[in-house]
Amino acid sequence: MRTILANLESKKKQISMSREEFKNMPLHQKIKTLYLEGTFVVAIRYYRHKVNLYLLENEYVEVFYNHKEDKIDKIDFLPRDHSRMKFYLDQIKLVN
Repeated sequence: MRTILANLESKKKQISMSREEFKNMPLHQKIKTLYLEGTFVVAIRYYRHKVNLYLLENEYVEVFYNHKEDKIDKIDFLPRDHSRMKFYLDQIKLVN
């Protein structure tokens, strides 16, 4: 098991892509990349979506899931100064 985890970490470190490369990927490839290389941070409700926030390398990526239509509508980078950032921060609780 440790060998498998070490191999995954090794592959994770080898893979580095630009924002533009990620943006140009088809949706299914973005999903796979986030699943294999991203770290889930937190989820929020935003209008008709459940939005999952991931950390991919040093960038935040949002996945907009539409429950009504049972599909992912969009996957995109979150600008750090976007007003939606407050919704994520409200969900994070720090414990001493």
